[in-house]
Amino acid sequence: MFKMLQMSIAAATLAAVVSPALAQTAPDALVKQASVDVIEAAKTDKAVQAGDPKGVAALVDAKVLPHVNFEVMTRSAVGPKWREATPEQRTKLQAEFKTLLVRVYAGALAQITKDQTVEVKSTQPVSGSTQVVVQSEVRGKGEPIKLDYRLDKFDATWKIIDVNVGGLWLVQNYRSQFAGEISKGGLDGLITTLAARNKS
Repeated sequence: MFKMLQMSIAAATLAAVVSPALAQTAPDALVKQASVDVIEAAKTDKAVQAGDPKGVAALVDAKVLPHVNFEVMTRSAVGPKWREATPEQRTKLQAEFKTLLVRVYAGALAQITKDQTVEVKSTQPVSGSTQVVVQSEVRGKGEPIKLDYRLDKFDATWKIIDVNVGGLWLVQNYRSQFAGEISKGGLDGLITTLAARNKS
């Protein structure tokens, strides 16, 4: 399960590192170009290859988070209890969720190999919404890794709100984990658990 989550996080990174010019383009073209850009960067960045948390954190802050609607991702992962969260709790949840994802990025990006390429297969609209799902494959040695990206438009700009690997949606998976923590200790309990996990 953890290995699949790592691949999910890597997928989000591949699709999210985009230039301002790419932000206005079609979602499938965005995924394709962004994937190529970050794969090439990961192949040559020794800090990323080594899984250095500081190097990965700098990458995430500078290039990933501006192109992911992180509030939507955190809100979806927390679920209905998000509506009851105070502004302070929301800030803490986003901070701890970000740290959690950065820790997994470090392991995931270090697994990128020089022979990997990306092929975008199709773009499917999500019925009853402005969202689309871009289907792609990461190809290298062995079987291709199928990746789906859910994107939505915010102020006319496409942003990632979830990633699917092998039938597992990243945010939905965390939502089930977080629900268990919330049922035991409420939102503060979830924050405490995430903080402890991030420090371990």
